[in-house]
Amino acid sequence: MDVILLIKAAVMGIVEGLTEFLPISSTGHLILTGSLLGLTDAKSKVFDIAIQSGAILAVFIVYWARIREALTGLASSDKQRRFVLNIFLGFLPAAIVGLTVYKAIKAHLFNAPVVAGAFIVGAFIILWVEKVAKPRPRIQSVDDMTALDAVKVGFVQCLGMIPGTSRSGATIIGGMLLGLSRKAATDFSFFLAIPTLISAGGYSLWKERHALSMADFPMFAVGFVVSFLAAWACVRWLLRYVSSHTFVPFAWYRIAFGIVVLATWATGTVVWAD
Repeated sequence: MDVILLIKAAVMGIVEGLTEFLPISSTGHLILTGSLLGLTDAKSKVFDIAIQSGAILAVFIVYWARIREALTGLASSDKQRRFVLNIFLGFLPAAIVGLTVYKAIKAHLFNAPVVAGAFIVGAFIILWVEKVAKPRPRIQSVDDMTALDAVKVGFVQCLGMIPGTSRSGATIIGGMLLGLSRKAATDFSFFLAIPTLISAGGYSLWKERHALSMADFPMFAVGFVVSFLAAWACVRWLLRYVSSHTFVPFAWYRIAFGIVVLATWATGTVVWAD
């Protein structure tokens, strides 16, 4: 057993778990960390996809009571049917866009200037929303959302396909601009992550299944478990954080990370290509 490889898998799991649901783009962090650890081959790309499953499981655990309430109430409750329908409607734009243009996005936008630009532009949008726009929420809970609200957030989520943008950042900040409270936008972002990441990850794993073998199981298992634990802690922390804090610190972090992306690209430390 390659202990060093397992340690690298654990580090990648931590990075995935901590960045998947924060508005700082997990993709950019995984590319940088993978390059620094020497995990850049085809199998490593499949590994990056696989460890998302641990992060998704964390959301299931944290929100299990609400998910179970929705599933058991589908047959008898209009509220639960509306909740499930809104999740589906919010997911639909990303599914359509992903199937039609994501290949082109990967081919033309996956480079350092775009990633760094998305980090920095996203940071200024966060600062603008928090410091200038200060949208007044009209929706305090995901249960108050209409179908149109869900579709609008779903289209905003599509911006997260641009490398460096952050899916969670797009949905949370976009949701706030559309009238959701900070808590409602964060909750809906997490709920949307479940079908979005499962479908995207499952599709990618199926396409890359030839790169998998049983010999890789220990590495994948370590990454999955560590990603789950890191994401579980991160989601629980973020839910407490948003109750009394803004996203301004994440904006400044995004600017710093955007500079790191440009520096590693200019020096050749990291190959920012898919």
